Amino acid sequence: QVQLVESGGGLVQAGGSLRLSCAASGGISRFGTMHWYRQAPGKLRELVASITVEGNTNHVDSVKGRFTISRDNARKMGYLQMNSLKPEDTAVYYCSALIQTLSTSTWYWGQGTQVTVSS
Repeated sequence: QVQLVESGGGLVQAGGSLRLSCAASGGISRFGTMHWYRQAPGKLRELVASITVEGNTNHVDSVKGRFTISRDNARKMGYLQMNSLKPEDTAVYYCSALIQTLSTSTWYWGQGTQVTVSS
């Protein structure tokens, strides 16, 4: 059973930092492209950052220079380092990854982790 589990969220003051982790487990033969999304109350889910297996990254303009996506393929882990946090970064953050098993290749989602930035 494939699972993605996020951790590292919490409450932080504006200007602070958090590091989110995403752990993949369960019969994985290939841990592919990974995304971090976020969803603030009353808003649509937003793609924040992406990283390929080779390590090529993209970040949405609103987080460029502040957030950094990374991964550890051997450990099947993904990370989102968030610096200089702003109140508008408050949201539930989700990781999603294209995961291949012996029988399927599909996108999986984690349950989300809450990030709250106080002003």
